[in-house]
Amino acid sequence: MGTADGAGRVEGGEYGLAALGLAEAPRDHPLSYPGAWPTRSGLLDGDRLLPLEGTEFPGRTPVLAIGSNASPGQLRHKMDAFGLTAPLPMLRVRVTGLDVGVSAHISLHGYVSASPVHAPGTVRELYVIWPDPAQLAAVDATEPHFDRARLPDEIRVEALRPEGGARLLPDVGVYVNRHGVLRDGSGAPRAHPGQRALITELLAGSAGLRELFGTTPEEFCARARADAERCARGTGLLAGEGRVTRSGLEHLVRGGV
Repeated sequence: MGTADGAGRVEGGEYGLAALGLAEAPRDHPLSYPGAWPTRSGLLDGDRLLPLEGTEFPGRTPVLAIGSNASPGQLRHKMDAFGLTAPLPMLRVRVTGLDVGVSAHISLHGYVSASPVHAPGTVRELYVIWPDPAQLAAVDATEPHFDRARLPDEIRVEALRPEGGARLLPDVGVYVNRHGVLRDGSGAPRAHPGQRALITELLAGSAGLRELFGTTPEEFCARARADAERCARGTGLLAGEGRVTRSGLEHLVRGGV
């Protein structure tokens, strides 16, 4: 794990999350979900994203970030909630065989989150975070609708080196959705178009969702936030209206089929 100098600190504010446009957390601003992502690998250290050296970090667990776990602002929010201050590496990667779909549940934070889907041949640039054991337990605790599992070898995760080239990363974890994912018109998992566009489309297509959450994305977020019963009813409605399909990753979780 590397920083800009041997002391692990950088003089000046150019690495501050606010200066980089990365400070906003979707938990506080649900329509911003999945939040702003960095443009390169970095070491999240409090309210700064420092330069990162290396592509492997012993004693830590690599976990693929699909949605807001690639947002430094969101990660800082999660770590702060558990009183954790250790730096957290965020490594830019190329993933083959997986895409970003839409979770078939409505979050208490007021958004509909992203969810991984099996997608042979698809190539995406994403992030792998490398939490230490305490950080990993914290991230697990913030993902109550997901089970963490190891990605199979057929899904390749390669670290992108700044100087060019890539290195295959083994034993990368991923959070598999317990509810399934939303489907498109053909029945296949649909892509996540961004929060405002997604909520607008969901509300336009369902009188039941409009009754529960209103007619605009702003109303949806406001009504969903911290209303567990309303979110559960909305989640059930997604399934009841036939909007849900499998992610193709369920078999990775023990007991999955």
